Order: sequence, then structure tokens, then C-alpha cells
Amino acid sequence: MEKQPLKPLTFDSMPNAVQEVIQRVSIMQDQIIELKSALQPKPKNELLTRNEVAELLKCDLSTIHNWTKKGKLKKYCLGDRIYYKLSEIESSLIAI
Repeated sequence: MEKQPLKPLTFDSMPNAVQEVIQRVSIMQDQIIELKSALQPKPKNELLTRNEVAELLKCDLSTIHNWTKKGKLKKYCLGDRIYYKLSEIESSLIAI
């Protein structure tokens, strides 16, 4: 939202000004709710798809495939779907 300069208030413009403040506060409340949900930590036992793991680790799907083949990541299958446990991915990370 772009900042707009404050307009001089008069008695007649008060109802419109109050309505505008209410609208802006409502928009900010929605944005705060959105941010809070985006910043919530994911549960440790959450299952992630290959795409989600690649996005999390900022790498290609081929890298995820190679790390899985080498045993660096452990995959879990359900039907044709492949999943990874978030807690295992985090524990696979090595501090340097």
C-alpha cells in the first residue's frame, strides 16, 4: 500500500476519514494474520514432497534424487508418491 499524504481534516470530512482509517486497519489485520500463518514453524513430523524438499533446500529435483540414492536423505513411499520427513531433513544438515 502506498503512503498518501495526510489531508487536512474538517468537521465535515471526519466521517470519511474515520471510515478510511477503519478500512486501512482492516487491511493491516488481514496482512498480520497472513504473516503469522506463514511464519508458523512446521511440525517436526510433517511429510514433504520432493518439490517441497527441493524448495526448502533451494536445489533441483535431480539433487534430491541423487542425495536419496546416496542415502543422505531417506524417502517414504505411499503408492506412487514419495515423501520425506521434515525432521529427518533437518537432522541431515551438517554444521560446518
